[in-house]
Amino acid sequence: MAGRLVLVTGGARSGKSEFAERYVLHYSPKCDYIATAEILDKEMAERVRLHVERRSDGRWVNHEAPYHAEEVFASLGEETGAVLFDCLTMYMTNLMYGKVAVHGDFLSRCGFVLDEIDKLIAAAKACGKIVVFVTNEVGDGIVPDNLMAREYRDLAGWVNQKVAQAADHVYCCIAGQAVDVKKLAFKFEDEE
Repeated sequence: MAGRLVLVTGGARSGKSEFAERYVLHYSPKCDYIATAEILDKEMAERVRLHVERRSDGRWVNHEAPYHAEEVFASLGEETGAVLFDCLTMYMTNLMYGKVAVHGDFLSRCGFVLDEIDKLIAAAKACGKIVVFVTNEVGDGIVPDNLMAREYRDLAGWVNQKVAQAADHVYCCIAGQAVDVKKLAFKFEDEE
């Protein structure tokens, strides 16, 4: 099962992280966990604490990569067979607004972020392990009332599409249930 890319998406509290954890542990008794969050306030610190607590049973090798996550993929050891990357939207947020953010117009920032996602996908493929990317589905609601939120929503959609295109499976979680939407996706006759 080595060398597979999987995208797990869904809304807040849809069960996507729990499904992704079960998925990687099903295929490997020991897994890498790449965390992308930066702890900037008490609420985020508590969220991170709960995530770390869930993975304190010796089955996980934890890595923190709010930036340059492709470097983590290049340094993974052989003791693990699967990788959980949690999450793409947080990583995208860091790239858009964090320490490495490109200043300028929206298209320049999009170009930078999408180039970084290309590096991430290439590194994930090259590591030769099952890699599961978790992401948030943020575009299902109303059109946001401010420019920053609209740009974020648009870029998150493009990032998710890019990773979904590269992925072997794309699971959508709703109410704790996962469906492989890539398997169900429409294909034109000449694409089959």
